[in-house]
Amino acid sequence: MGRRARCRRLQQQQQQRRPEGTEDGAEGAGKRHDAGWEGGYPEIVKENKLFEHYYQELKIVPEGEWDQFMEALREPLPATLRITGYKSHAKEILHCLKNKYFKELEDLEVDGQKVEVPQPLSWYPEELAWHTNLSRKILRKSPQLEKFHQFLVSETESGNISRQEAVSMIPPLLLNAHPHHKILDMCAAPGSKTTQLIEMLHADMNVPFPEGFVIANDVDNKRCYLLVHQAKRLSSPCIMVVNHDASSIPRLMIDVNGKKEVLFYDRILCDVPCSGDGTMRKNIDVWKKWTTLNSLQLHGLQLRIATRGAEQLVEGGRMVYSTCSLNPIEDEAVIASLLEKSEGALELADVSSELPGLKWMPGLTQWKVMTKDGQWFAEWDEVPHSRHTQIRPTMFPPKDPEKLQAMHLERCLRILPHHQNTGGFFVAVLVKKSSMPWNKRPPKLQGESAKPRDPVQSSPAGPTGEKAVGPSELERKLDTGIGDAEIVQRTEDLENNGNKKDGVCGPPPSKKMKLFGFKEDPFVFIPEDDPLFPPIQKFYALDPSFPRMNLLTRTTEGKKRQLYMVSKELRNVLLNNSERMKVINTGIKVWCRNSSGEEFDCAFRLAQEGIYTLYPFINSRIITVSLEDVKILLTQENPFLRKLSSETYIQAKDLAKGSVVLKYEPDPTKPDTLQCPIVLCGWRGKASMRTFVPKNERLHYLRMMGLEVLAEKRKEGTALMDESAATSGPLEDDKVSADQRAEQAASPDATSTGSDSAGGATVPR
Repeated sequence: MGRRARCRRLQQQQQQRRPEGTEDGAEGAGKRHDAGWEGGYPEIVKENKLFEHYYQELKIVPEGEWDQFMEALREPLPATLRITGYKSHAKEILHCLKNKYFKELEDLEVDGQKVEVPQPLSWYPEELAWHTNLSRKILRKSPQLEKFHQFLVSETESGNISRQEAVSMIPPLLLNAHPHHKILDMCAAPGSKTTQLIEMLHADMNVPFPEGFVIANDVDNKRCYLLVHQAKRLSSPCIMVVNHDASSIPRLMIDVNGKKEVLFYDRILCDVPCSGDGTMRKNIDVWKKWTTLNSLQLHGLQLRIATRGAEQLVEGGRMVYSTCSLNPIEDEAVIASLLEKSEGALELADVSSELPGLKWMPGLTQWKVMTKDGQWFAEWDEVPHSRHTQIRPTMFPPKDPEKLQAMHLERCLRILPHHQNTGGFFVAVLVKKSSMPWNKRPPKLQGESAKPRDPVQSSPAGPTGEKAVGPSELERKLDTGIGDAEIVQRTEDLENNGNKKDGVCGPPPSKKMKLFGFKEDPFVFIPEDDPLFPPIQKFYALDPSFPRMNLLTRTTEGKKRQLYMVSKELRNVLLNNSERMKVINTGIKVWCRNSSGEEFDCAFRLAQEGIYTLYPFINSRIITVSLEDVKILLTQENPFLRKLSSETYIQAKDLAKGSVVLKYEPDPTKPDTLQCPIVLCGWRGKASMRTFVPKNERLHYLRMMGLEVLAEKRKEGTALMDESAATSGPLEDDKVSADQRAEQAASPDATSTGSDSAGGATVPR
């Protein structure tokens, strides 16, 4: 008997057993439905005696607040959303949210429950983060909230809003990143914190290529594609997604004035894997699965990741360590052990005044270790030999009271759920004062002070002190691999032997690294003398300052279908580390080949994904349009030029057929109209004009102009075409691109955006 047949028979038996009056059954189903268990599973009891015993003993909650703490944990987590501050449209979205959508929620009741109007998070800058009691289920099911739900889904896809838990917004804020910083996100997936970091790089929208960059890493190959999807929404040329074990992430090299040097990061986000008992409000499974064993098993990995991060941090740099766990074994114990083994190279920063309005508890200075059976140990000496593999000395607080006091563990931040209706969280901010003791440089010889500084070399001597303090010989080999000087020598030997194609950054050979998951295409920089570029430069009258050396493609053979762009700093990283790292994705798409490009003066059309980066360098084929023109272009598929304003018609009538830039400049004398600039990719046909803009981006612009396009209209096909309908020919090869895999990895309720790589129809003539 098949599975479906068994299910049908089971349902029939249940119906036969049910009393004639189905009210009770329906009522029961209704209760289950309300509880969010639509499949009829029993509701999980939100109780765990061991959890309560453990945390009451550790006194993580102030006296008299335990009942409030437990009550908050049993309540569902409020939904939170963040408006991306990097795009120039952030203020317009905020204005639209406050004056339109939030006003419609006032005095609204759903299923007898009054809908609370979303409130801004008091500690998040510029009112760019909000929380509401609306659950996802209510948002999806209530007809009154359909418009608001569509707005959230569409704006999330466009990259203008991120649905992100409130506490997870804290680490990037405390990282205090600036546009010139080199940033490493060690455990980045699914990517909400990474997007915050990208926004910080692009704080000044007038700078298309910030000096800094974000390298976002995750050990899980599939989750890397989810990370790509998140990052792609922000269209930044300064993000690279890589796939490595964070505890042994390779040391990268960069070229500094013709000399190879080790890349040290200005900022490192170390949001490590954890037991997640601070997420009980949304991950209900934690209630029944919680045990101290999870923390005991994760502690070693967390310490290795944090140590690896500290090694790669530049002197004077800042590293944020965070977990969504309340357990000191994963929190203060990791920080205390890291501080101890750093021998003064690291110190905890006092960030108490950096987020005014945020309520937090100081870090613990004393704690004990408990086994899954409930047995307690106050110090390492009490642990029997049979437990030594499960419990390690680094899990206990330092014995020496002076050493403990000097660590200032109270500077760690503990976020408790009942204080501001959030999840539980832990954050510590570390500043690097000097090299880690096992990476100290040998003393300089006299007369060397004027020479360029050499790369940092791994000291042959291990850290001083007890074995438990410094990493073991095996761990040191794992962490640093070969010495930095040897890395430089090997890289130079490889290049001198001519084994590496110039400008090609392929995946590392299998001997160097085991490749899991998909095999990515190489990153090939366009050579200076490539005949492909001059026609593009002439057609768009590109500024002489345009960094053509940063253009790349993803194929070494055949026609180049898509052209991508990265910042010069990421180009440096790519060219010098193809043997060391597995890159999943980098760069933004700036040009796509037309299927019949030879008919026009230029074979490549502009791509909307990279238009805000490319626009400052374009001096030709720019058409200034009015607000009414933008509405026509976004709601009609191929409007005739005569339908547009006379000013636009005059600009467009003498232009040759081909790709154009459509630019809207706000009028400050009309404050009621849209007050943010818009740049769109368009196509000048024989007698018509059209835009190449992804569906959700179109909806975004129309909303900002006060127009609402509901689902029914979209089904009728009101010119809200995906950009894929305007793309130009087949993929570069028959492999699936990282962009497409990112779309597949994205959340199921996300609306699909048009993609230039999706293949499709010819452009209008």
